[in-house]
Amino acid sequence: MPCSSALAPFVIAALVALGPLPARAQNNAAPLPAAISHRAKLCGMCHGMKGMPTVKNTPIIAGQHESSLLIALQEYRNGERTDDLMGRIAKNLSDDDMKALAAYFSALPWPAYREPADAASITRVRALDAGKKCTSCHREGFVGYANTPRVANQKLDYLIKTLSDFRDNKRPNMPSMTALVRNFSADDIAAMAHYLAGL
Repeated sequence: MPCSSALAPFVIAALVALGPLPARAQNNAAPLPAAISHRAKLCGMCHGMKGMPTVKNTPIIAGQHESSLLIALQEYRNGERTDDLMGRIAKNLSDDDMKALAAYFSALPWPAYREPADAASITRVRALDAGKKCTSCHREGFVGYANTPRVANQKLDYLIKTLSDFRDNKRPNMPSMTALVRNFSADDIAAMAHYLAGL
């Protein structure tokens, strides 16, 4: 869940000023406490108020699986995933904060985003033969499940950055992903990203 470092001082100061979140709502249908709404608005500065990110290389998190969002926040806090802004934000979040934010965003609808892949990208992805390996975790249609994030219709720029980071071992938190894309060229990564964004 990376965000622009230029926003870091404002976002972090606002998070601290808001104080801790209340305990998670009993279910997604229940009205959200005001404090969660304020925190969500801060997240929305990068991830988008209506689900569509406003900052480059920032993922869609509205409608993402709750466990996947929670794990991402935990990994930013403990340093398994690195991002200048997200790391500092996560260090200011308690376990209850993270659970509440993950529950809030997972309950939102996934935005209508799709960038259809061209025929050449689809052909290249099929030649990579990564489909079965990817869907063993990300499920059919790449919609994810529980701890595994949805990558279908994820932002194109974020997919390219994430796959590149896995290949270049800049994201060591998932060795299986690094192994899968280790030999991907830049063109392979671009094709895979276009394919996923266009599902």
